Amino acid sequence: MNTSTKSLSSWMMLTCLFVQTGLWADSALSFSADIRPLLSKYCVSCHGPDKAKRKADLRLDTPESAFADLGGYAAIIPGKPEESEIYLRMVTKEKDDIMPPPDAKNPMSREDIEKLKQWIAEGAPFEDHWAFSAPVRKPVPKVPNQDWNKHPIDAFLFQKMAEKGLKPQVTASKETLLRRAFLTLTGLPPAPADILRFADDPSEDAYEKQVDRLLQSRQYGEHRARYWLDAARYGDTHGLHLDNERAIWPYRDWVIRALNDNKPFDTFTIEQLAGDLLPNPGIDQLVATGFNRCNVTTSEGGAIPEEFAVRYGVDRVNTLTTVWMGVTVGCAQCHDHKFDPFTQKEFYQLFAYYNNLDEKAMDGNAFIYPPTV
Repeated sequence: MNTSTKSLSSWMMLTCLFVQTGLWADSALSFSADIRPLLSKYCVSCHGPDKAKRKADLRLDTPESAFADLGGYAAIIPGKPEESEIYLRMVTKEKDDIMPPPDAKNPMSREDIEKLKQWIAEGAPFEDHWAFSAPVRKPVPKVPNQDWNKHPIDAFLFQKMAEKGLKPQVTASKETLLRRAFLTLTGLPPAPADILRFADDPSEDAYEKQVDRLLQSRQYGEHRARYWLDAARYGDTHGLHLDNERAIWPYRDWVIRALNDNKPFDTFTIEQLAGDLLPNPGIDQLVATGFNRCNVTTSEGGAIPEEFAVRYGVDRVNTLTTVWMGVTVGCAQCHDHKFDPFTQKEFYQLFAYYNNLDEKAMDGNAFIYPPTV
């Protein structure tokens, strides 16, 4: 894993997500997009991974349990919604049998019932969570307008537009293209001199050269760092009570330098999570671990140190998993996660790493000076 941070940013800049509009009944349903949220909303609190809360020893979040023979019937019979117990329980008029039960105060809408029925009729296909499935590269579609297709992504764009009866627009003006590139890569509009220089460049790769210049500019790292620092919950103050300043800006500058220096993403990750544990770490590796100190801290009168030490650990686990795993595990702080594959035990196994830190929970809300060498 040696993907550079700039390559990732360039790919994100080019990647487009298509959202298909229209009625869901017009096409096959997606388990991840359409059905998993329904099961999470109505079913898995009682029929999910949490053993302590599970009713009737039935799980509806796995096909093995959902399709299992329950003694002449099954919760879900693929292709046969009218014979599936889950559907029959949702449409019954019997208060003792209807699901979700009335005391849950979470009745299913008619639309959601019909959506679940359609999914069962389509064979009730389960899918692994997209975040835990290896990406599969799709073949580039063959499209007629080869003049417009400058990149494989264009072929996917053209295919979707053709499905919607749309035609591609003409190439934008050089001024428009330049403005888009500047705002995307630096967050700043181009200066008049930039516009004139670009307009006067007749070469076929003028746009590519301009993008390369922007990727090499100081402003690129400053702009892209904003998104990372937001995810890391960076702040120049303690964030609570007196909210005094803390000079954690060396970590901010480290992130900017890492992006501008095109630091490989695996190194970018390791140095932030455990730079101080590397053999003979330098000052940069030590500063990088500021990622783990971005959480809110306090020294409020009457606060219990042990309580806030736990809060800090929980906050760090949530930040770690959100930033690097793309999931929210906060639910597992109190119970097994109802949606994502995380147990309460696994949450506190991660928590244990941070709980070993040698730090005082009450930081005095003092102004914290930056490290010196």
